[in-house]
Amino acid sequence: MPFVSLQTNLPADSLPEDLVRRLSSSAAAALGKPEAVSFVPTVTGRSRSGQDPVRRMNVVVMPGLPMLIAGSCSPCAMLSVSAIGVTDTAEKNKAHSAKMFEFLTKELGLTEDRIVIQFHELQPHQVGKKGTVMSFL
Repeated sequence: MPFVSLQTNLPADSLPEDLVRRLSSSAAAALGKPEAVSFVPTVTGRSRSGQDPVRRMNVVVMPGLPMLIAGSCSPCAMLSVSAIGVTDTAEKNKAHSAKMFEFLTKELGLTEDRIVIQFHELQPHQVGKKGTVMSFL
């Protein structure tokens, strides 16, 4: 269940209209996580396993923020990626970073030196959902 947060000083009206959805798809692909768990519906609307479909990606885009990166308030962005089991090594994050920088430079029109990405490894007990934590789901 990745959490992706994009902060930028770019104004909202300069961002692609469907940026949230495309960022979700791009991050899911980069992290090797499905955007949603696929399920086989039955007449009750539940999957055969008894589980409701669960959305996996959690994405927020915050435009128009006062920001400074590397001593400059020029257009910039910070991406924060938190996930269970996929952001726990330098090798994995190097691969994630390359894919995410490619997406962000193209979509936001920024150069790589104006983007910073933070990776945070989460443990299942650190993510709450449905009145419990992921350890018990």
